[in-house]
Amino acid sequence: MKLRQPTDFLILEALEEEGRNVATNLAEHTGKSRKNINTRLPVLEDYGLVHKIGPAERSGLYEISSLGRAALVYRDQYDEVDDFEALIEGPSAEVGGSGESKTGVVPGETERDDDG
Repeated sequence: MKLRQPTDFLILEALEEEGRNVATNLAEHTGKSRKNINTRLPVLEDYGLVHKIGPAERSGLYEISSLGRAALVYRDQYDEVDDFEALIEGPSAEVGGSGESKTGVVPGETERDDDG
């Protein structure tokens, strides 16, 4: 996971604070260009930090995911750890690690069970 600083964290912050939104509004909230925001949103979606939501396929409406919220919690450690993705995903992502694990679950949130 390679994030662009500060842009990606600004996008995540804006989605956390303002709720689901489109690139035009996110550009206004972050002070970054709409083109830059439109470039970064699909990358953040690929990383699982945001979700593209309907109603239409090309709506461009995004919301922050629980993994994106975890990234905000641990943002100060982004430059200090070798594997930021493992940090925010939690101990289950680290198999055979050093035994020192930090949870990626945001305090007050539960993990989503996609199986129902």
